[in-house]
Amino acid sequence: MADSTKRVVMSAVSAALAVLPLGVVATPASAAPPRPLARNWASWLGSTSTESATTLRQVRTVIGADTTATAALTGRGVGVALIDTGVAPVPGLPAGRIVNGPDLSMESQAPQLRYLDTFGHGTHMAGIIVGNDAATGTVGLAPDVKLTSIKVGTATGTVDVSQVIAAVDWVVAHRNDDTANPIKVINLSYGSGGTPNTWNDSLGFAVEKAWQAGIVVVAAAGNDGNGAGVLANPASDEWIITVGATATKGTATTYDDELTTFTNLPKAGKQINVLAPGTSILSLRDNGSSVDLANPSARVGDTLFRGSGTSQAAAVTSAAVALLLQAKPWATPDQIKEWLIRSATYLPYGTAAALGLKEINVNAALARSGSAVQAQSWNRSSGAGTLDNARGDSRVMFDNVPLSGQRSVWGPLATSGWAAKSAAGAAWAGGVWMGYRLAGDGWTGTSWASRTWSPAVWSNSAPWTGASTTWADPSWSGRSWSGRSWSAGAWSGRSWSSDDWSSASWS
Repeated sequence: MADSTKRVVMSAVSAALAVLPLGVVATPASAAPPRPLARNWASWLGSTSTESATTLRQVRTVIGADTTATAALTGRGVGVALIDTGVAPVPGLPAGRIVNGPDLSMESQAPQLRYLDTFGHGTHMAGIIVGNDAATGTVGLAPDVKLTSIKVGTATGTVDVSQVIAAVDWVVAHRNDDTANPIKVINLSYGSGGTPNTWNDSLGFAVEKAWQAGIVVVAAAGNDGNGAGVLANPASDEWIITVGATATKGTATTYDDELTTFTNLPKAGKQINVLAPGTSILSLRDNGSSVDLANPSARVGDTLFRGSGTSQAAAVTSAAVALLLQAKPWATPDQIKEWLIRSATYLPYGTAAALGLKEINVNAALARSGSAVQAQSWNRSSGAGTLDNARGDSRVMFDNVPLSGQRSVWGPLATSGWAAKSAAGAAWAGGVWMGYRLAGDGWTGTSWASRTWSPAVWSNSAPWTGASTTWADPSWSGRSWSGRSWSAGAWSGRSWSSDDWSSASWS
């Protein structure tokens, strides 16, 4: 699809369709979009799904996390950072297990939307990891982790690579704030369309610094299909764990599992490290969110929702990593990665069998944990590459003006200078990132979660347009969280826009 055909200017109709995370929404058969959208436009399965729902109990069996050695593992003592679209206080998400880090999304400037998941993606990921819905018996794969949500995406999924970089920097800086539950895992069910040089990619630099700081980074491969030829960025980085999705056929056995047709496969360079269940995963529903409104047939009862994508597979893998780290708290990211890869389960059919791609097995990884592991020795990124190379064709727009060049969402950003500060652990100072006030200076905010980082007003000039104005958008006043769901108004941004994330997106 040519770039000129992908540019979308937001309107009330297309607002909820323009920028998509990597479990992206699927268009119901009865409501076709007004134009061709992303190639991965089928990752949230609604009325078009022919596969039975896969429960989290089944997933736990598929990944070997319910054996004698693993059944008692819950992720206790491990912190997981979810860089996503926020988390809503839906039934089944225990407030005591959720922490809200800074809201770095455009919606952070609307108090009634701050920290909350207006898209529906982050809540689904959180349910897979830490959910505990007593009414339905839906329990996350690592229900005792402390989940830190760092919101970067809006109700349309809109997010720039600079926001993700700032979020990763923040996690590294604050990984030990909770000494009882240090952050040891980052879940990135996200990817940009960039295909940058690995030796200077800015997003790659950010995740590599997290890895070197002792944090296991798990990234979704992307949902553009087996013929994509490339992995989403940062899944393309050699250091981290890259995850593709399997179709489980609604069973708890691995014998019939196959690689999904929507998973990105690269032609060269970094390959997928492991596979995990990623089709029709039954997790928590964010009532009234964008994906919920667009896909009513994906709802299961009042509290559950079926979603598919390499996003879901990444969340499953992040939970599995947390279980291993509970059992082996001394383990390094390199050890966790090798144990997962070398102990994974062979799949006998289809593309996975032909390529030797295997599905994670926590029990086998735990059994392998006594073996020696050779430290990774890949070349490291300098971080000095351009932001546009990291973005690729994933561009945020404001009033039809695309964000481009060496500019973050908040203003100019020289990546060489940022990389030096990031390497020194100095990119953040309180709530100021690279000189831009993005949040308050500590854990003094209030929300439904057990702990919350304080907010701040973005006082910069209008984003990348040069006009002198504030970040306020009248569309933000149309929605609010009411008890157990979003109510009033419609998700129709006045001017926020983006390409359709055709080469990669939220999965």
